[in-house]
Parts: sequence; structure tokens; C-alpha cells
Amino acid sequence: MKLTTHPNCKINLGLHVLGRRADGYHDLATIFLPVADMTDELEVEPAAEVRMVQTGLVLDNAPADNICLRAWQMMHDEHGIPPVEIRLTKRIPFGAGLGGGSSDAAFTLRMLNEMFALGLDDSRLECYASRIGADCAFFVQNRPAYATGIGDRLEPVGLDIGDYRVAVEIPEGEHVSTKEAYSGLHLKEGPRVDLREAVTRPVEEWRDLIVNDFEESVFAAHPAIAALKDDMYRRGALYASMTGSGAAVFGIFKR
Repeated sequence: MKLTTHPNCKINLGLHVLGRRADGYHDLATIFLPVADMTDELEVEPAAEVRMVQTGLVLDNAPADNICLRAWQMMHDEHGIPPVEIRLTKRIPFGAGLGGGSSDAAFTLRMLNEMFALGLDDSRLECYASRIGADCAFFVQNRPAYATGIGDRLEPVGLDIGDYRVAVEIPEGEHVSTKEAYSGLHLKEGPRVDLREAVTRPVEEWRDLIVNDFEESVFAAHPAIAALKDDMYRRGALYASMTGSGAAVFGIFKR
């Protein structure tokens, strides 16, 4: 039995960094929105021994260190599932704020749950996913959500932008590490816009309401990313923003 699926990426509608936690992480507030037009391809098949095959974009880790294998190892340790071969064709750029690796891991958990009839509900799968990565749990249900904590506390959001087109681009050669993004961040003071309320407003109003706190410092260090956002607006985007800590930028356009 071989299962094949297509893990999708996500974008952040607004990203507020609220403060540093005692554990060294930061409390966030953001809205995750799945984007179906940019996906990887993931195949899982029972095998005599565990094997990971990576093709497509060249990743900065060896196959043995792939996050999908961490998902298998967790299910093996918790539920005794047998070996599998995982084949990943990578198309979602990594280190771009799109959550591609987290999506791959969450989809792996879902596929293993189905393949071996583990009977785990979404709540259990989200618990496992959150142990792999902060935003990994989002991809279990894979629907718009208001995320707090370190991105692991999720609240469904009734958001439908089906009448719009989302374009995601990355300036050539640009990469922003999470460490770099946080090192340049200046925490904002005072009250913040409630993103759950902001996204109920017409998309045309988001430009003046919804901000990503990382843009100020990332744009200063990477002017090509700022230029891409400006170009999105020149091309007619109703709303444009960097997603996550960069380097990807998205624009929301009328169809």
C-alpha cells in the first residue's frame, strides 16, 4: 500500500511578536492561512527498513536528518509502526517563512495514521506535531487559524478568500534565518490590532491594519525583499506582506 499526498505551504496574515518567554522562545500572535498552489509531493510505502529519499530542491540537511523521519520515529516509538520508505519531492522553498518542512512532517503523521489504522484524532495528531515544530500542528487540520503561544495554540478562523488569488514569490538569492530575524527585532509597545477582527474587514483595508513585526528589521537588511513587496502593490495587489520571518513575500489579488 503506497500513499501519496501534496503538503502545502502557509502564509502569515500579520505577525505580532509579543515578548520573550522564560524558555527562550517568543510569544506570537498570527493568522496562518494555507496556500494550496505551492506544494511538495510526499509518498510513503511500507518497506523492509526505514529509508528517506529526497529529490527536487536541494535541502541543507542529509536525508537521515529529514523532519519526516522524525515524524516516523515518533509514531514508531509511540505505536510500534513498522519501517517505511518516505520519498519527498521538495518544491516549497525552505527558510522562507512558508512552513514547508512543518507541512511535510504533519502530512507524514497523517499518512502514517491512515496507513497503519492508528485511529488518532486531530487533537492527538496535533499534540504529536507540536513536539516536532512550533507551527507543525497547524497543518494537521490545515485550515485558517489564529495562532498564539509559539504558534502552537490554534483557534479556527472563519476566513474565506476564495474570490482572490494569492501569489507567493522570493527574491532570487535571498534567505533570512530565524536567528537573524529575531536578532534584529525591536519589540513593539502598546496595544496591538486584534488580527481576528482585522481579517473580518475588506481585504482592501488590510494594508493599514495588518503588519508583520519582522518586516522593519528584515527590510533594512534585505532591501530586495522590501522592493518585492512594493512591486506586488504596483502590480495591483490589494494586500502584500512578508510571511513569517522571510524571505517570501505574498500578494493578494482580485481574480
